[in-house]
Amino acid sequence: MGPTASGKTAAALALARRWPVEVVSVDSAQVYRGLDVGSAKPAADERARVPHHLIDIRAPWQTYSAAEFADDAARLVPAIAARGRVPLLVGGTGLYFRALLEGLSPMPAADPEVRRALQAELAHQGPARLHARLAEVDPAAAARIRPSDPQRILRALEVHRLTGRPLSAWQCGGSRPLRDVAVLKLALSPPREVLHARIEQRFHAMLRAGFLDEVRGLMADPRLHPELPSMRAVGYRQAWAYLSGQGGEEDFVAAGIAATRQLAKRQLTWLRAEPDLFWLDPEDFPALCRRVEDFLGAG
Repeated sequence: MGPTASGKTAAALALARRWPVEVVSVDSAQVYRGLDVGSAKPAADERARVPHHLIDIRAPWQTYSAAEFADDAARLVPAIAARGRVPLLVGGTGLYFRALLEGLSPMPAADPEVRRALQAELAHQGPARLHARLAEVDPAAAARIRPSDPQRILRALEVHRLTGRPLSAWQCGGSRPLRDVAVLKLALSPPREVLHARIEQRFHAMLRAGFLDEVRGLMADPRLHPELPSMRAVGYRQAWAYLSGQGGEEDFVAAGIAATRQLAKRQLTWLRAEPDLFWLDPEDFPALCRRVEDFLGAG
């Protein structure tokens, strides 16, 4: 686990040189075909060298839920182990990890009357006010939902208003898809200033690698629009707005880097609430190897 740009892919590939691993991607953007550069998808040669799963399994106009991920990963993990290999789950989508390891409770159905009332409050007060209210009743949900994402804010407030229970509580505590499996949870977390520098460097590297051309190609598909989950991924959302004529190039680059840093902050907030998690500096590969070696030896 770890925030974006913390070095998870590099660490996974390094571990694959020492143990017979197969990688299960835990990334809500990498599931989509065509989202290659902007999602920092492992390169073709890396995926040829080490088996990867749950990458490129959906078209960008389709959806993919945490529950679907949990079902898919719960089938993959024992299959990989049966081949005598080590399942290595790698990614930064915390809800996917939670769905697999803790389960998801069934969500309450939408209520049109409650939704209309909340939409009226949104129109009158604005998303920032509603996000602040969400932070009061469900800090965990507010930490991962952007203040600029009114749709998810409304859903979280709707669930709380209907049930008196936070959305984050509904998103855990169901039946666990993955049972009777020993799990070692590792989080890579470089110092804040290092992470921010890596985020900026990677964003510029994506631009040099043709990120904007990738988004232009996606925008040419009439089945795609900016409200789809795939196109709301960090970086893609800002690129779509820029290529649609909203702001200049410098504004786009600044917005993309800022949004990526905000994503990393939300991911770290999520991880701090994760139990039984070992934190590691991504530069300390020997410490990572010792943890894995101890775990596999104990198994």
